Amino acid sequence: MNGFPSGYRYTKSHEWIAVEGKTGKVGLTGYAQDQLGDITFVELPQVGRQLKQGEVFGVVESVKAASDCYAPVGGRVTAVNGRLETEPDLINRDPHGEGWIFQLEITNAAELDSLMDVETYTRYVAEQGEKG
Repeated sequence: MNGFPSGYRYTKSHEWIAVEGKTGKVGLTGYAQDQLGDITFVELPQVGRQLKQGEVFGVVESVKAASDCYAPVGGRVTAVNGRLETEPDLINRDPHGEGWIFQLEITNAAELDSLMDVETYTRYVAEQGEKG
């Protein structure tokens, strides 16, 4: 499966970040939502919260499991997608667009270098499927 946007950066725990200037929009990848199944609840981080790279920012619950979600980079949460409170399945329907979870002001842009580009992430997902 490859419907991953090319301008995004990806984590091994299947979060994405789309960077525009010093701001990043964060969500779960299409692969992650596919593995979780129908998403029934999303715990959003608090606006103003300071996150470190790799820190748990919330939980996504589905009919199959509950899964921690991790910040791809450090920064201060500047906005959350309030639609997810009443429409958590937005992540299933449009994981790389309307299903974004939060935005943050990036503290250290160098942390982006530790994330995967679309080609690397696509290979990573294929390897995960082979192990599965």
